[in-house]
Amino acid sequence: MDIDSLRSFLAFTETGSFTRAAKQINRTQSAFSAQMKKLEEELSVKLFEKHGRNLILTEAGTSLRVEAEKIVTLHGNTVTKIKRYQDKQPLRLGCPEDYNDNLLPLIIERIYAVEPTCSIQVFSRPSIILREWLDEGKIDAAIVTRSPNSEEGYWLCADKGVWISSPDYDIHNRPSIPLALFQKDCKYHAAAIETLSKKKVPYHLLACCDTSSAQRALVAAGLAVGAIGQISVSGDVTVVDSLPPLPNVDIVLLCGVDKHPLLEKVNLDNIFDT
Repeated sequence: MDIDSLRSFLAFTETGSFTRAAKQINRTQSAFSAQMKKLEEELSVKLFEKHGRNLILTEAGTSLRVEAEKIVTLHGNTVTKIKRYQDKQPLRLGCPEDYNDNLLPLIIERIYAVEPTCSIQVFSRPSIILREWLDEGKIDAAIVTRSPNSEEGYWLCADKGVWISSPDYDIHNRPSIPLALFQKDCKYHAAAIETLSKKKVPYHLLACCDTSSAQRALVAAGLAVGAIGQISVSGDVTVVDSLPPLPNVDIVLLCGVDKHPLLEKVNLDNIFDT
């Protein structure tokens, strides 16, 4: 009992005539009659009977009509749902670890809202590596800190540089401030050292980290002071206001040469108004 036979059968229930039903489904009357005969043979029941000059449903035919409507509707809904996965391409998205907590969920929420069947692979690497991967075609898009004096990428938000320490860390009365910073390609790494040097604030570089979790762990443990974007501040550290100010940066979304179809659908304006 294939779905095509059930559709043809329902065409008869709608039109009340083999001739009209055959026209509705673009078949000859003889082909339609053969299909209905085969359906009766498969079910071993009579589905139609003569009533004067007209053909009507038997009791079995009436029962089949109810079930056929359910089956055809379920089949159509199933096909529609499954076809949503047709030509599906996972989005390979790069995101520095320090943006994972606050920025990444907002972006994925926007994508998920317009495409519930989306599949996203997230790669947490420093911005410099993500740029290289984007150029090499290893990822489709990347959330990065915008390069100075450039208009690259799709602007997401601005971020303010801040100093962080553990809540009970005493930054004063120290001969030298121990620093835990990102790698040298990070804008806050260079800005922190340059700012402290210009203000003649004694410091020493305790650790150079390539993940925000490593940096935050050292800072939260009271071993060092860090410099990060305000968007990345977590509850286990506190912002230090007594040190010289750090610069602001723009955070952007860079896309590959061939923009991923998912990103064509997503509106990333006012990302923090969610």
